[in-house]
Amino acid sequence: MNALMDVLYLPLFTAFGVPTTLAEGLAFVTGAVCVWLVARQHIANWGIGIANCLLFIVIFTDSGLYADAGLQVVFIALGVYGWRNWVRGGGPTADALPVSRTGRTEWIGLAGAGLLGLAAITTLLVVATDSTVPFWDALTTVLSLLATYGQCRKRVESWWLWIAADVVFVPLYAYKGLYLTAILYIGFMVLCVIGLRNWQRDLEARRRPAEVAA
Repeated sequence: MNALMDVLYLPLFTAFGVPTTLAEGLAFVTGAVCVWLVARQHIANWGIGIANCLLFIVIFTDSGLYADAGLQVVFIALGVYGWRNWVRGGGPTADALPVSRTGRTEWIGLAGAGLLGLAAITTLLVVATDSTVPFWDALTTVLSLLATYGQCRKRVESWWLWIAADVVFVPLYAYKGLYLTAILYIGFMVLCVIGLRNWQRDLEARRRPAEVAA
């Protein structure tokens, strides 16, 4: 295990006086590929996403972003759920889970859970860790969890939640010296816009036959 960690921490290059490790480079590649595959609704995104989470556990723990590191564990569990849901969630008469919108009751539940989670995680980070950015670390954690839930259910609004999270992630990672990761999340925002447009088109395409039939 120590030998593997030594390899992952090998420096690839230095940016702004801060070395970028092999782990961060691999996370950059797997993260970009994962989001690109999600935008295309490709099932392989879940396996690559789980590998990406394992890399970020190492990176975030080393950088003191404890909530983000813990978030990756939850992402792995949600990744298994999402993988299964995409394959089997379409029901007995459908080949795959269709894109859909988030309902009003669902939004209320998500908002309540998000506010409670934000308060709880911020408090935990302040009391139990040496985090220098407890609120922002908690905020990105909550937004990411809500977005991942929506992604697992193929809710089109999940892309808006990812975009909101990325807007906070970019300066947060730059502040922590994770410049390559910050650049990655700028790329994520672009891919999120593409994914949003693709899912919206798919949603509209599914609606048209129903409207014609009506």
